[in-house]
Amino acid sequence: MGPLSGIKVLDLSRVLAGPLCTMILADLGAEVIKVEPPWGDETRGWGPPFAAGESAYFLSVNRGKKSVVLDLKRKEGQEAVRRLAQGADVLVENYKTGDLARYGLDYESLKALNPRLVYLSLTGFGHTGPRAKEPGYDAALQGYTGIMSVTGEPQGPPMKVGVAWIDVMTGMMGAVAVLTALWERERSGVGQHVDLSLFDVGLFALVNLGESYLLTGRPPQRLGNAHAQIVPYGAFPAADGWLVLAVGNDEQFGRLCQVLGLPHLAARFPTNPSRVEGREEVERTLAQVLRTRPRAHWLERLKGAGIPAAPVNDLAEAFQDPQAQARGAVWTLEHPLLGTLPTLANPLRFLSRTPARPPTPPPLLGEHTEAVLLEAGYTPEEVRRLVEMGAARVAKRREG
Repeated sequence: MGPLSGIKVLDLSRVLAGPLCTMILADLGAEVIKVEPPWGDETRGWGPPFAAGESAYFLSVNRGKKSVVLDLKRKEGQEAVRRLAQGADVLVENYKTGDLARYGLDYESLKALNPRLVYLSLTGFGHTGPRAKEPGYDAALQGYTGIMSVTGEPQGPPMKVGVAWIDVMTGMMGAVAVLTALWERERSGVGQHVDLSLFDVGLFALVNLGESYLLTGRPPQRLGNAHAQIVPYGAFPAADGWLVLAVGNDEQFGRLCQVLGLPHLAARFPTNPSRVEGREEVERTLAQVLRTRPRAHWLERLKGAGIPAAPVNDLAEAFQDPQAQARGAVWTLEHPLLGTLPTLANPLRFLSRTPARPPTPPPLLGEHTEAVLLEAGYTPEEVRRLVEMGAARVAKRREG
């Protein structure tokens, strides 16, 4: 039994930020009912890769959920969501600002039915401000919030982060918001509305670079793999691959120069501020030496000298790393179509008493429509009529 056992989450979100948020809650034991439109969450069609018709994208953020298909454009579908919301603790949605109000499914409408409801709205820009009604996509938000301006090589074009970085962080922040509101409800007895935007999260996540701008008024520039305030700190080429140096203090830099046979470099740039000032010469000199030997040679010597260094792994190397193996970085689920399904393990699996645990596999579209509606008080005949009129849909029967 997980720590969130007994918490019921109604998930009206699609794509990434919302589904990641609710998957975290499912991993911790919450019952998550994923309400999908008749065509399903958009990510069901985002690929390749696909396996047995299921997309890797959808599978990555939807384990542990029950899929219910309802057409919210029909009054019968809207009424079904209201009935489900009456018995829910949490509702998560990522519709554009104002969209759900047209259906009577906004916070104020559902609050009247269930005052204890914690209602999380995930949008591109929030429910206030001049951009409130604009749609929000991760790539666009990486542009708006400035992270692209500091990502990439100095002379190259702006680059987005390789994954949907702001979406992922918004999903994680959304889980924090839900847990915070649930804990506060224990004292007050009532729920609340959480207005969380990708824009706000993206600006918050700029951390030291954002604070540097606020203090100086000067926007930071792109530094490639380098660090704005620490040198050397980034990726360097060895003879057969790339490695990362993360030299955090002057003493470590002195030992690095001993390993590389560069005592004159340590003498010339003894402090981090001097190395930041002389960044180009320091990094060029280090790179010239590191290119002369294979990566494994340097990593062994650097580790022996207590200098923080690591390989730049591809994903195959990352998942095959002994640390990933020892920590159980992959959960294996039994999927009805795919058989054995490897999934990314939740990092909250190391709580000492109530860890996150592998839940059920990602659902088929409409797999749980009938069971969930029956539990909400519909009769079998009422469910059949909803399906016949197109307000609901059930999954096709599995073969075998």
